[in-house]
Amino acid sequence: MMLKNPAGNRRWKRYLSKASSALLLLAALACLAGCQGFSAAGSSQPPSGTFSLGNASLDFGSVGAGGSKTLTVTATNSGTASVTISSASVSTKYFAISAPSLPLTIGAGQSTTLSIVFTPDASGTFNATVTINSDASNPVTSLTLSGTGEGSAQLTLNPSSQSFGGLTVGTQSSLNVTLTNSGGTSVTVSQATISGAGFQLSGINTPLTLNPSQSASFTVTFAPQTGGAASGTVTLTSNASNPALTMSLSGTGNAADGTLASNPSSLSFGSVTVGTKQTLSETVTNIGGSSITVSQVGTSGTGFSVSGIAAPLILAAGQSATFNVSFAAVSAGDVTGNVTITSTATDPTLNVPLSGTGVTAVGQLTVSPTTLGLGNVVAGSSGTASGSLTASGASVTVTAASTNNSVFSVGGLSLPATIQAGKSASFTVTFSPQVAGAVSALLTFTSGAQPGTTTETLTGTGTSAPTHSVNLSWNASTSSGISGYNIYRAVFKTSCGSYAKINSALNTSTLYTDNSVIDGTSYCYASTAVNTSNEESGYSNIISNVQIPTS
Repeated sequence: MMLKNPAGNRRWKRYLSKASSALLLLAALACLAGCQGFSAAGSSQPPSGTFSLGNASLDFGSVGAGGSKTLTVTATNSGTASVTISSASVSTKYFAISAPSLPLTIGAGQSTTLSIVFTPDASGTFNATVTINSDASNPVTSLTLSGTGEGSAQLTLNPSSQSFGGLTVGTQSSLNVTLTNSGGTSVTVSQATISGAGFQLSGINTPLTLNPSQSASFTVTFAPQTGGAASGTVTLTSNASNPALTMSLSGTGNAADGTLASNPSSLSFGSVTVGTKQTLSETVTNIGGSSITVSQVGTSGTGFSVSGIAAPLILAAGQSATFNVSFAAVSAGDVTGNVTITSTATDPTLNVPLSGTGVTAVGQLTVSPTTLGLGNVVAGSSGTASGSLTASGASVTVTAASTNNSVFSVGGLSLPATIQAGKSASFTVTFSPQVAGAVSALLTFTSGAQPGTTTETLTGTGTSAPTHSVNLSWNASTSSGISGYNIYRAVFKTSCGSYAKINSALNTSTLYTDNSVIDGTSYCYASTAVNTSNEESGYSNIISNVQIPTS
């Protein structure tokens, strides 16, 4: 059905316009009443963190140059969501954040501590700004830093180290030590410790503050409780430029046992021929007040050795032990060494110095007999006797042989002659007196032996020409190649004595006259044949008891 505008078209339009406005107003009110929940949700804010520092600035005060000081500041997240600190920067190198490590997350409503260290390297005022970056609603936060560097502080010790040497267990020794602040600012010693068995520290309490040039003293004591070497350290911790000052300690604990002494205190073997050995005696005595145990006896040095002592060996107080030390020279030259005796004595290692010299072997030359008697020889004739030279120790070369009286001469030895060690060489002495009477002389052999000369005494008696003689004859030898004969004579008493050759040269005939007989003496005679090879036969038949009448 179509409505009609009874009032006309214009009035109808005005009516529609007012009705529309009323409808829109009602619609708006309806929407306000029915859409409240949507309108409240649309107006709420999302969660977020808020980062803040407990201080806006930190003042480190005065810190010695070369030292350091650390302060802390509290960082808080007062927001509704976690905050992550991604980085932090400091505007100068003299300040630094030492903890915690970044990045770091702080939960909502939580706090953490930031540590900042100030390390000045010189005197003066230092300022800096710490800038902290995070994902908080305030992403950049700053902290102002300030501090003053003062002259460097330095601690010194006098003495800087200490050796207490050897102390008997149960005793002690103390040392006074001076600690000095040699720097320009005050120093605080926060800790004093000592390490090492037997070492003790006293007289220092920490914390201890020392002003510039101020000193303090403390005591270090060594009181060994066991034997053996000990070492330790005093450590002083401070805020000086040398924050950990140390003092080294050493000492030896000597067991409260006996004391071992040696007699003699050293051994010298002098010169010893290479290849030979010399032995000396050594005695060790426990001069202490309690028993000791010798655990080892040894030697060092080429050629040295010990015998006559065996370890372990217990020596009571005052007891001694004697043993032998030998030096066997193996080469020429000086040699040194030690006998080392290890024991439980207060001197646990006792050394006896050894020395010796190896010398090249030098032979010795001896003559036999030491006195050679040639008996009675008629003046104008000759008599001979034999002797021998013997070398020992090493070979000896004889270079000369001479007498100090011309009536004696030496033969049978071709010079120079070398005699091997342990061997002998024979020689002959001829006595040719020119007048009657007793004669003596000295026969001297010169050689490379030690000593360089060897002597033998010679004696003989020249006699007047005899008034009697003995004419001898014999049958010629039937052997071939005979060149002559030697004639031998012996004095007869109850039997024939020792024979001696009486011809000075080989007798070529079977006749010989002995003109050197002594009146009133009886003799025995024998002859031998000598061939062209100088080979001599045995004695012929012996003629015994040929009596010379008394004139």
